[in-house]
Amino acid sequence: MSPHLRIAGRDPGPARHERPLIDEAALAAARAGDVLVADARARGAERWLAYMEPLLDRLRDDGLGELRRTALRARAAYGPKDSIRDACSPDATEPFLTAIDRLIKQLNRRDVNE
Repeated sequence: MSPHLRIAGRDPGPARHERPLIDEAALAAARAGDVLVADARARGAERWLAYMEPLLDRLRDDGLGELRRTALRARAAYGPKDSIRDACSPDATEPFLTAIDRLIKQLNRRDVNE
């Protein structure tokens, strides 16, 4: 299949690897998420484990169009009333939060510059 073919009605935009700062930020968030998932598993935080595990694969694989949605969903785990911080160690939650915020910042920069 030609890389120039379009899926009906969809403009795929640039490939993720063409935006290396965004790609690296997403992969860094996924790596920090691996630590968070391991902590959730060790603490028996099944609900947060079920919430976070699918997001890590998406952080690794989503295209640019879907990546913001995934990042915002991951960020939502830090809600004011219900937070992953209540179930997991700060050593696991805070690096992930920092990485997700960096990813969102890179996505915002891309949006401003396009």
